[in-house]
Amino acid sequence: MRKAWISAAFAPALALLAGPLWAQQRTATTVVACSGTFAKDSSHLELTTAFNSKNVTFVDVEAADGTKVPASILFPNDPKRRLEVWWSDRTHRSDIHLIVIGGKSTWTAPDGLRLGQTLEQVEKINHKPFKLKGFDKDRIATVSDWDGGALATLAGGCKPGLSLRTPIFSAEALASAFSADKEYSSSDPAIRAAKPTVSEILIGY
Repeated sequence: MRKAWISAAFAPALALLAGPLWAQQRTATTVVACSGTFAKDSSHLELTTAFNSKNVTFVDVEAADGTKVPASILFPNDPKRRLEVWWSDRTHRSDIHLIVIGGKSTWTAPDGLRLGQTLEQVEKINHKPFKLKGFDKDRIATVSDWDGGALATLAGGCKPGLSLRTPIFSAEALASAFSADKEYSSSDPAIRAAKPTVSEILIGY
């Protein structure tokens, strides 16, 4: 009881003292920027230095085509902090090829992209509508062209890609309304009516 009271009594003072440092650490572990630790020339070693080696592992992950790809995983046991980093040089675990934000991850991508955002929210970040392919059998549409918007070019030389999933469960209805091989505008009323939200973010170099 005494220990709990002391902790409660001093918590505000400690928060004031540690606030700025805590904020910096929090930002460093929840935001991906195309620079610093996540710059193109980064490495597995830099990740372990920045996030502690106990929070980073190197394992095989599954690519979209079903093949296995070796990648560095940040916070592998915490779905909300999990982040995948794929390497161009897999032997030396260096030179970032791709960063994957998926599942329940709360990481923020460049320019404020996050999982769960709507078409309208992504359009606002891009400063204009964009193009995406029609929904596939998994109810997912992928961005095909940022159409010259703000997300077409990012500081640091990386490029974002998005997958958006619709809550509509009828594959037949989606197939009849959209073709996975055709492009649609994010402002298309039919696409908006499907209410897709961001389900995966890819940051590539």
